[in-house]
Amino acid sequence: MVTSRLRRVLTIPTLVLLATGTTLAACGESGDTGSGSGLRIVTTVAPITSIAAAVAGDKARIDGLVPEGTNSHTFEPPPSAAKVLSQADIVFVNGLKLEEPTKELAETNLKKGAKIVEIGTTVLPESDYIYDFSFPKEDGKPNPHLWTDPTYAIKYAAVIRDTLVQADSANAEAYKANYTVFETKAKELDAALRADQDTIPGGHRELLTYHDAYAYFAKTYGWKVIGAIQPQNFEDPTPKEVAALIDQIKAEKVPVIFGSEVFPSDVLAEIGRSTGARYEDTLRDDDLPGKPGETDHSWLGLMRYDYVTMIKGLGGNPAKLQALDIAIATPDKADYPQ
Repeated sequence: MVTSRLRRVLTIPTLVLLATGTTLAACGESGDTGSGSGLRIVTTVAPITSIAAAVAGDKARIDGLVPEGTNSHTFEPPPSAAKVLSQADIVFVNGLKLEEPTKELAETNLKKGAKIVEIGTTVLPESDYIYDFSFPKEDGKPNPHLWTDPTYAIKYAAVIRDTLVQADSANAEAYKANYTVFETKAKELDAALRADQDTIPGGHRELLTYHDAYAYFAKTYGWKVIGAIQPQNFEDPTPKEVAALIDQIKAEKVPVIFGSEVFPSDVLAEIGRSTGARYEDTLRDDDLPGKPGETDHSWLGLMRYDYVTMIKGLGGNPAKLQALDIAIATPDKADYPQ
């Protein structure tokens, strides 16, 4: 087991925040985002934005707040986000203490009658909270990454559906129909995943990742999360930490270290070379593949990409996942900050 509790904290330079603020201000003032003239929805991380877009279809306008490729745990919304939040009818956040600064800003700027919905907190009973490498119980923050598990993503979509139906009953049937399409696609993803993961030699469904984003997925699908490697900042791990990781990887006979395409690490690559483990640096947990508007730029595209990467990396054959049609008829016109 990886016992060192290391974290990566993304600090966002002021210039980047100002650029993001300009984008957020533009999406709050423009009428081009989305085709709906009804509900105004604000979301946080891209997977939630994607699921919300799939359920809302063209009946609402959706603005994401957290730029893709940003560490959502440390993201501080710029002041311009206040205007976007003040125009929202509904703000969907993951909850489970993932986006506290954004939630606090929303609470301060909500217009009368608007509501904040903490989706993850709603669907996950406290008795099912998982505390682990990056989210120790003594810190009081459970692992919030439910959306990497399709069974929870379906529950997310159901919460979004019910919220939209309550807020906009005139379009209730559209929301229900869109939810059913998403549910069907997510179940097809689930079935393909279960079939393809059985092709991993020896049944060694083990993950050593850059970020502790797969705890609930692992519990549902019978995987083992060996550990998570996360430097506290952009500094390299200390020689002592590197030596400990090498020993642990050798002891567990880990064949692949799954790194991040967002946070590349020369040290992790070197650890891979020192242990004989292959370093796969393209896994992602909330940065959608492709560009906004493309089919792969979706929750379905994200999870299919990760599952294929994981199964192939461990020597399995992800044929059913690769053959899966993930297209949804309703265009996704949500605004995704880049």
